[in-house]
Amino acid sequence: MTTNEELFERAQRVIPGGVNSPVRAFRAVGGTPRFIARAEGPYMWDAEGRRYIDYIGSWGPMILGHGHPAVLDAVRQAASEGLSFGAPTEREIELAELIVDLVPAIEQVRLVSSGTEAAMSAIRLARGATGRSMLIKFEGCYHGHADALLVKAGSGLATFGHPTSAGVPPEVVQHTLVLEYNNLEQLEAAFAQHGAQLACVMIEPIAGNMNFVRAAVPFVKRLRELCTQHGALLVFDEVMTGFRVALGGAQSLYAKAIPGFVPDISVFGKVIGGGMPLAAFGTSKAIMQHLAPLGPVYQAGTLSGNPVATACGLATLKQVAQPGFYEALAARTRSLVDGLAAAARDAGVPLAVDSEGGMFGFFFAAELPQHYSAVMATDKARFNRVFHAMLDRGVYLAPALYEAGFVSAAHTADDIAATVAAAREALAA
Repeated sequence: MTTNEELFERAQRVIPGGVNSPVRAFRAVGGTPRFIARAEGPYMWDAEGRRYIDYIGSWGPMILGHGHPAVLDAVRQAASEGLSFGAPTEREIELAELIVDLVPAIEQVRLVSSGTEAAMSAIRLARGATGRSMLIKFEGCYHGHADALLVKAGSGLATFGHPTSAGVPPEVVQHTLVLEYNNLEQLEAAFAQHGAQLACVMIEPIAGNMNFVRAAVPFVKRLRELCTQHGALLVFDEVMTGFRVALGGAQSLYAKAIPGFVPDISVFGKVIGGGMPLAAFGTSKAIMQHLAPLGPVYQAGTLSGNPVATACGLATLKQVAQPGFYEALAARTRSLVDGLAAAARDAGVPLAVDSEGGMFGFFFAAELPQHYSAVMATDKARFNRVFHAMLDRGVYLAPALYEAGFVSAAHTADDIAATVAAAREALAA
């Protein structure tokens, strides 16, 4: 039997860091990454045959669990008809129609192959539609690895971004303004100073790349007002939250709390592809008219609307759109975080938890963080110890305290109970 260690050594000879996406390397937590051989339902098995209860779910897409029969049937049928055509298909229309039907803010949608591509294209569209260059993002929100978004704040209020990746020239991010998440004072100051130059504000409504941090309702309400007042477009990055926290995405939750609320542009990924490479961005017809071939904002992709990926995504969305799906998923997820919180209380360990739909987060802290610097102040060393203790007990959590977790419809009450039992042992160790 080939071990995980042997595979990792082999991988590092031909792949930088031995992985094709950095967080998989376990650098944040230490140790050897698990090389997955197969998955089914809520479980994954590594190369050594060890089974894990999976709370990564391919970082969100596997909302139905691995290998759902309806999804597999759709993928097999599509694959038998052809893997890629480079020409339009009816299934692209069906998927676009379903997304438009389920998300009131969207009248038209463009399908692409990754969340990074969708976010990058949404910003280009916002700039083309407004004729402005500047954009606001928030520290701790991840929108893919496009150059203009690989920035973080410097010192001081409303500081212009500086590259956080080698290979990104400073002039590429000179129009990117980085603010603290949930900081109303900075938001007001940024619009007061730069409102006339702002093309858009991009935000994760529930940030999933600093674990799980919600944008406060008053913050989102004021953000919407300021964008409207100054003619900037509000871009909701729902690559992670879209169809994961609710059928209409996180924006549907804010619409319940803020009468009439809609973002201007929405970005989706992960769940809409059901585990295949697929993402999308959408908005009103008026804004989408700026997009090629109708307008001057160029965007293209050889594999956009891929027939196998659209089959997978369409089958997934049809399942999650069934009545009662999200209520059951949310209850299952809440039972997990409540169990983790109870285990921590019994162990005398500070733990703050939160969840929405099938997405959850926990922090080794007395209260839930509201922004990135507060996340960074939580107990990283304890997280790393607990991560490995849980992994040893067959529970696969995200290998970094900065990542949210995901529950699927395939997780059972027994899976949740086993996870909480493992947590009790891990927290007591």
